[in-house]
Amino acid sequence: MSRPTPLREVHESLGATLTDFAGWLMPLRYGSESAEHNAVRTAAGLFDLSHMGEIFVTGPQAGEALDHALVGHLSALEPGRARYTMICAADGGVLDDLIVYRLADEEFMVVANASNYPRVAAELTERSTGFDAEIDDRSDQYALIAVQGPRAQEILATLTDADLVSLKYYAGLPGTVAGAEALIARTGYTGEDGFELFVAAADAVPLWQELTKAGDAYGLRPAGLSARDTLRLEAGMPLYGNELNAGLTPFDAGLGRVVRFDKPGDFVGRAALVPLKDIPPRRRLTGLVARGRRVPRHGYPVVLLTDGTVVGEVTSGAPSQSLGKPIAMAYVDTNVSEGLAVDIRGSHEPVDVVDLPFYRRSK
Repeated sequence: MSRPTPLREVHESLGATLTDFAGWLMPLRYGSESAEHNAVRTAAGLFDLSHMGEIFVTGPQAGEALDHALVGHLSALEPGRARYTMICAADGGVLDDLIVYRLADEEFMVVANASNYPRVAAELTERSTGFDAEIDDRSDQYALIAVQGPRAQEILATLTDADLVSLKYYAGLPGTVAGAEALIARTGYTGEDGFELFVAAADAVPLWQELTKAGDAYGLRPAGLSARDTLRLEAGMPLYGNELNAGLTPFDAGLGRVVRFDKPGDFVGRAALVPLKDIPPRRRLTGLVARGRRVPRHGYPVVLLTDGTVVGEVTSGAPSQSLGKPIAMAYVDTNVSEGLAVDIRGSHEPVDVVDLPFYRRSK
C-alpha cells in the first residue's frame, strides 16, 4: 500500500488525482497539467515533496565521513550552503543524486530521492564506520513544501521575516514561516527561482494553507508530479531512474564535474571513476525536439533516419508547454549528432538535436 504524506487530506480536498510514486501516494495533478506547468513559469506553483528523505550526519568528523561516502568535497562546504552531489557504488555506478546542506560546523543534512533514501541511509551508516560521525534518518519527522516560480519570493516574503533577498542559490537558512520553524532553502527542480521549506510533519497542513492564502493574489497554484516532471525536463535536470541509475556513472550522465578527485583521502568509487575522467563516454545525454506532434517517451529507441540503426534510447519525454513541441532527453552515441528519429511504435519520427537545457528563465 502506498504511504501518504502529511498533506494527503489537503490533496484530496483539492480534488487531486493521486498515484503511487516510489511507494508514496502523491498528487499527480489537481486539474490541468498545462495550467500547473504554466503557473510555475509565469507566477508560482506549490509542491508537496514530503516523499523525499532527510538524513542527518553529525559529529566532529561528519564532513570527512561524507567526503569518503560521496563523490563531492562536502567538508569544504560553508555552513548555510548546499551542494549537488552523488553517492556511487564501488564500480562508479550512481546509487542516487543528492543535495547536501551544511547546517553547522558539525551538522549536515543529506536530501535523497524517495525511492532511494533507505538505501542511502544504510550506505552512509556503513561508510561512516571509523569516523567520529553519527547517521540519523529523520525522514519521518519532516514534511517538505516547495514554492517555485518568478513570484515565489514575493509570496514567501509575506509569511516570514527571513532575509530572502540575501539567500543565495544553493543555500539555506533557519527561519519562521507562518509561525512554523523551517529550514528555508533555495535550490529547486523546475528551472525557476524558488524555495523549499523543511518543516515538522505536524506543521505541513497549516503551512500549506497559509501559503495558499498568501499566494492567491499572485497566481499561485498547487502543482503535481506531472507538472514537476515537465518542468524539470524543460530545465534539462536528471531524474533518478531515467537519466541516472546504478548502471551509469556521473561521467556517462555528463555530470563528471561533481566528482572531486582533488579532495583529501579516498572515497567510494574513486578507483573505478579515475580511469573514466579522460575517456569520452560511448553515449552522451542529448536534447531532442520532435518535428511532429508525436511524443517520444521513456525507453523508445533513437534511430538513424537513413537506415533505422539504433543509436540511442529516450530517457524522458513529454510535450513542452514552453516550446510548444514534444521534447526528450536521450542517451545517443557520441559520434552521431544529426539525421535522427525516434521509433514511436514502429514509426520513425524525425527529431532535431539541441543543447540542454531546453528552457532558461530570464534573469
